[in-house]
Amino acid sequence: MFDLGATELLLILIIAVVVIGPKDLPLAMRTAGRWIAKVRRVSSHFRSGLDTMVREAELEEMEQKWKAQNEAIMEEHPDPEDLQAPVSGSAEAAAEDQTAAKADPQLPLAPP
Repeated sequence: MFDLGATELLLILIIAVVVIGPKDLPLAMRTAGRWIAKVRRVSSHFRSGLDTMVREAELEEMEQKWKAQNEAIMEEHPDPEDLQAPVSGSAEAAAEDQTAAKADPQLPLAPP
């Protein structure tokens, strides 16, 4: 990010010793280190949030693509059970017969 060589760092150190003084330099370096660490944490948190949003958007796109592909496949190859004609005597009629038989045990059940 910053292109600092050895000579630039030495110059910054000499200016820091002259301006801040050798007595307060360790405290200043510690404070600067804390600020740099805080900035790095915030930028890392921001970057991870952006990465999560990008992954979620990609996942939504993939789900839409898979849904479209699934619908195309289902149109090309319909389910064989859906194509069969309904069997005489629906399930509803059988359920009604069962209910009637429970209400009056003398009535015979209809054959399946």
